[in-house]
Amino acid sequence: MKHLTEYRNLKATQSYLKKIEEVVTRDWKIMEICGGQTHGFVKNGLLELLPPQIQMIHGPGCPVCVTPLNLIDKAIELLERGVIVCSFGDMIRVPGSGKSLLETKSKGGDLRILYSPLEAVTIAKENPDKEVVFFAVGFETTAPANALSVLHAQKENIKNFSLLVSHVLVPPAMEAILDDEFSSIDAFLGAGHVCAIMGYKEYEPLSKKYNIPIVITGFEPLDLVQGIYLAVCQLEKGDAKVENQYARVVNREGNLPAKKIIAQVFEVTDRKWRGIGLIPRSGYKLRPEFSGFDAELKFSVQEINSPENTKCIAGEVLRGIKKPHECSEFAKGCHPKNPLGAPMVSSEGACAAYYHFSNF
Repeated sequence: MKHLTEYRNLKATQSYLKKIEEVVTRDWKIMEICGGQTHGFVKNGLLELLPPQIQMIHGPGCPVCVTPLNLIDKAIELLERGVIVCSFGDMIRVPGSGKSLLETKSKGGDLRILYSPLEAVTIAKENPDKEVVFFAVGFETTAPANALSVLHAQKENIKNFSLLVSHVLVPPAMEAILDDEFSSIDAFLGAGHVCAIMGYKEYEPLSKKYNIPIVITGFEPLDLVQGIYLAVCQLEKGDAKVENQYARVVNREGNLPAKKIIAQVFEVTDRKWRGIGLIPRSGYKLRPEFSGFDAELKFSVQEINSPENTKCIAGEVLRGIKKPHECSEFAKGCHPKNPLGAPMVSSEGACAAYYHFSNF
């Protein structure tokens, strides 16, 4: 198949649902890593169509959701200090410890919603008397564009541009989940968009170490049920390997030029994940030679400690311990107009998916 509509075909999807029913003999828990996959499951009603033996567990694959509270507060502080803060739109309503970026903008902050970090470089060039910070949030997927923005600013000798970096990496998070004493995951559906950049070679040691199947999938209904079918076939046979359902986009090595740019600008570091905590070597930071573009260093905002909302169970949702509707505040004290946590705001958040598309 080569056309996207073919992966939305009802009959083809139903045929794979039937195949899953034919091979499954016991209960299995499968975690989809990516929030885009979660939304695909929920909005297409696939959770209700799967055999009862298959329980899908929603993972931490929403970069907005796992951005630490203190980094949001840092962005808000910069905005309040007169810095032009640029961000993708899905970050602006995520609550910090007291307010969101959007609320700060309503009080006079110069917040710009962009589609590319290169736009922020242009804004800095056009406003040489103002500091411009791009809030660089995302998994490995968005790292190449953010790295390019730094290289472009360096080439143009633009000194008033910097990044507030909150890049996180998927494989260390998967390992942290498997090491969690409450984890009961039998298989993973790997995030297709991340693997489009990074490939899936780095998942192979993880699969071997934990004896767990990992199937890289896309986001359409047929992608998702094919991925589950491949995972269940492995589980039923006692196999544990990495398979690539998303071969139309992903290859084993990934996008080599993009990976080269990432390695040129960023290096691996420990990173805090909202609701999860510190995961060793699970993020990117700017290399020392690019420290002039590091907003945390440039504006000395490294030491903000922000408490989480005690009513929000986002951490348990992101670790796959609870489902969104198991939160006492779901659709009551927490809803899109009054979110207590990021999963209710983000376009890839599990709580938002359940609120908009499920019957809970």
